[in-house]
Amino acid sequence: MFVSLFLLGLCAFFILQLKPPRPKNFPPGPPSLPLLGNLLHLNLENPLKDFERLRASYGNVYSLFIGSKPAVVINGFEAMKEAIVVKATDFAGRPQDLFINDVTQRKGVVMVDYGPMWREHRRFTLKTLRNFGLGKKSMEDRILEEIQHTVKTLEKNSGQTLSPQVMFHNAASNIICQVLFGKRYKYDDQTIKLIVRCFAEMTKIANGPWAMLYDSIPLIRHLPLPFNKAFENMEIFLSHARCLVNEHKKTRVSGEPRDFVDCYLDELENKNDESMFSEEQLRRISFDLYVAATDTTSNTLLTAFLYLMNYPHIQEQCQQEIDQVLEGKDRVTFEDRLSMPYMQAVIHEIQRLANTVPLSAFHCTTKDTDLMGYSIPKGTMIIQNLNSVLREEGQWTFPHEFNPENFLNEQGEFVKPEAFMPFSAGPRMCLGEGLARMELFLITVTLLRKFSFIWPEEAGKPDFTPVFGVTLTPKPYTMKVKLRSNH
Repeated sequence: MFVSLFLLGLCAFFILQLKPPRPKNFPPGPPSLPLLGNLLHLNLENPLKDFERLRASYGNVYSLFIGSKPAVVINGFEAMKEAIVVKATDFAGRPQDLFINDVTQRKGVVMVDYGPMWREHRRFTLKTLRNFGLGKKSMEDRILEEIQHTVKTLEKNSGQTLSPQVMFHNAASNIICQVLFGKRYKYDDQTIKLIVRCFAEMTKIANGPWAMLYDSIPLIRHLPLPFNKAFENMEIFLSHARCLVNEHKKTRVSGEPRDFVDCYLDELENKNDESMFSEEQLRRISFDLYVAATDTTSNTLLTAFLYLMNYPHIQEQCQQEIDQVLEGKDRVTFEDRLSMPYMQAVIHEIQRLANTVPLSAFHCTTKDTDLMGYSIPKGTMIIQNLNSVLREEGQWTFPHEFNPENFLNEQGEFVKPEAFMPFSAGPRMCLGEGLARMELFLITVTLLRKFSFIWPEEAGKPDFTPVFGVTLTPKPYTMKVKLRSNH
């Protein structure tokens, strides 16, 4: 009996030693367990409400342990601004021992840690996107050309009910495919259907319970569990990207790039010994850009039309402004947004409520630093609770409701509060922001000019609660489409 009690006590002692220590002057947080950390404090299917609950108990800067790894959750505009804008380089790293890092092999640009390779590739990517029309007329032409395929789909279904989920995803996917690879796919093409399915599965897994367990309990990483599906899907995309790159190598003319891939191959051809460019990097960056420009845009569009159908007076006011500004014009331009304050306010309000990437991509401290009076050691994982900023009391006139007046002043002019950061902020803000802004405006205005969107009577009461993942996705819904009489 004595030996059994001794061994039991010894086991308990060693287990308690596995409990992660809390650094000195570290932000407060709930007590953690050995091995599991604070996993039991979170709903692994959707932890957003838990983050808000813990914020109420511990304040705007608090700590959690993901397994044995310390993490700091940042809430509220004041703390968020100090971390990712004022002390941007201190908080610009990426944690390198997570599920998403293993899936991306720490390559590309989005999940790469702060350093020379990230700087080199982010600079090249932004420059190349600008050269290929980001913010210019050539990009407008690509978007407006693609949206005509969506218009044809809606025209065929005028007076009927349809599901918009795949329709918006296909449009966003084709726009970025043309930028990356100079290629668009028919909507019934099996390749694009496969790629879209792979991405949908990967984003669902990446912020789901299996990824959380993967991050918290390293011992399970080699077991045949559902998270392995994400690795399989990544290989499917990389194989597809490899084929497209090989096609480009056969048909390209050096110095005359047709798209992003050609630009990168030109850079590879002229690289020096210190360059970190490689074909593997090209495939991985293609993945990053595809994700950044597809999932966020399509889900925001889905959110947009869900709200516009259920707030018909706002939809009608948008259409009145569109008709007035575009009278006599064949099509909208991105420049027209400057004459449409109400339309701009509506789109920004939709982005605020959609909160498409609610926890952004996790950051990591690059050195010992401090935040709101707390000490944060180098290598600490940083989780941005963007919902706490986008719906923060005091930052918005109507923080908890859909109301475009959040972006209008007393004169009816469009204003953008500093707390509007759906793409995060600072040096690691989303690469796809510029393209997404242009797409959202041109697509929404084009469709509202030609059609009215009606919530089907048989659909019952709308459910605005999104499905949690890397991106928040509206629950599947149907829409009734009607051609406007003057179009």
